[in-house]
Amino acid sequence: MSHQVRSMTGYGRGEHLAQDRKFVVEMKSVNHRYHDLNIKLPRVLASLEDNIKKCIAKNVFRGKIDVYVSFETFSADDVEIKLNEGLAKAYAEKIHILEDLLQQKNEDIVSLTARFPDVIVVEKAQKEEEVMWAGLLPALEQALENFIAMRQREGENLKQDILQKANRIQNLVDDVKVYAPTVVVEYQEKLQNRLKELLDKVDVDPQRLAMEVAIFADKGCIDEELTRLDSHLKQLNEMMEQGGQVGRKLDFLVQEMNRESNTIASKANDIRIVKATIELKSEIEKIREQIQNLE
Repeated sequence: MSHQVRSMTGYGRGEHLAQDRKFVVEMKSVNHRYHDLNIKLPRVLASLEDNIKKCIAKNVFRGKIDVYVSFETFSADDVEIKLNEGLAKAYAEKIHILEDLLQQKNEDIVSLTARFPDVIVVEKAQKEEEVMWAGLLPALEQALENFIAMRQREGENLKQDILQKANRIQNLVDDVKVYAPTVVVEYQEKLQNRLKELLDKVDVDPQRLAMEVAIFADKGCIDEELTRLDSHLKQLNEMMEQGGQVGRKLDFLVQEMNRESNTIASKANDIRIVKATIELKSEIEKIREQIQNLE
């Protein structure tokens, strides 16, 4: 079964109105090696953080994800007014001391005390967890749906770009396959002609010449590297078509492709192969940069 390739960059928003309560969820993410989830939500919804994490973890597997949850209530039943009696008494006592010190009386000590910070506090009432979760879940699911849809759109664009670059690499590998066999033949001809120039009329030992050519061919042989590159490119195409969580797998695969291209470059004895390898390494690096953003 194939799945879509996803980018790690995404944004999604969802909101839900239930029983005079409004829930809003916003999600955004960027690249990260692992699954790094950060949730910011009101104190009244703090007990739902674990539920939110589990819901997201089932659908999002990699990236630095920030989730913002907001909650509004339009019902008087959701609001509690609390009096901090101890604090009110302490303020009143200090006011009496101040009156004696200044020898002045405050006729409205109650109104003055009530205006001090934290004496009267308006708080959102704690409701049953199940009721709040039932209101929040639709907003979270809508945000997740939009979030994943954007990741998939971004992922599809990355997929097409990576496959295009992989096709370019395959063409370069095919070119090197054509060049490689001619290198040994050309070396043998050059060596033979050079020896004739140096030794003039002296006959060259065919066995000695064949041995030198064989040593050269062995040192410069890149057949194994080309075969492995073919295999890696095939795997890359298969992974991209299968989709899903391919980011880390592709990262390892591209490292191997880079290793093979470095080996070919070190063995290259032909300017055409050198040029092709330089371009090949450039395309591999472009793919490496792109897959850093894949889930």
